[in-house]
Amino acid sequence: MEIRARIDTTKPHSARFWNYFVGGKDNYEVDREIGDHIKEIFPGLVDVAVTSRHFLGRAVRHLAVEQGIRQFLDIGTGLPTADNTHEVAQRVAPDARIVYVDNDPIVLAHANALLTSTPEGKTAYLDADLYDPKSVLEAAAETLDLSQPVALMILNTLGHVAEHAAARDLVQQLMAGLPSGSYLVISDSTATSEGMIAASEAYNASGAVPYYVRSVEEIGAFFDGLDLVEPGVVQVTEWRPDGTGPQGVAVDAYCAVGRKA
Repeated sequence: MEIRARIDTTKPHSARFWNYFVGGKDNYEVDREIGDHIKEIFPGLVDVAVTSRHFLGRAVRHLAVEQGIRQFLDIGTGLPTADNTHEVAQRVAPDARIVYVDNDPIVLAHANALLTSTPEGKTAYLDADLYDPKSVLEAAAETLDLSQPVALMILNTLGHVAEHAAARDLVQQLMAGLPSGSYLVISDSTATSEGMIAASEAYNASGAVPYYVRSVEEIGAFFDGLDLVEPGVVQVTEWRPDGTGPQGVAVDAYCAVGRKA
């Protein structure tokens, strides 16, 4: 089926909705309507979107500069905006290789914007499914050397998996296919305020594919068996702040970075 024929513009969509919140232009009226409705319920969700994006930048820079990571597997890519994973990584490590993974037609339609790269590095996009870790890893191996450390990035994506145990199993299967010295990077919205819970319920009632917010403890459980990088599981604004992005904002989004021994 032609890609654009697969795109449903009658219901809100998480990638387009998030794109609207971070100031992008790749969204439709239905996404802006639920976005504005949720802003009325819980304005703080905009801060979650913006500060989560800044966390991505800090985490990628830390791994590339401080830990020497040159390979990134970004699952749940979302729509391209400013400072995508490959742009951040290759800015500080031109030889970095990045594989984006998503199985959404709206993201696939915009994938060419993600496929730029430095001459020394490489960027690839996979139309693949988080629910099939084996296939994801096999396809990623065409671009990445899976005998060398990889940073697995899963940002604002795991909430689409309804059951926490199932989401945790998917993460563990992906990390099992990566070598020692690899890293796991996760951030997600959390059920840490009545406002965020209400926003999640309003979004799920809109007809969009549901997105479930979890507890901080459940976010932390994704890192079981890994060595947490300081400062551990914290709000996205508190992970190694460097003066970029909003400062001192309390947000209902937590994150962590863990290393596979």
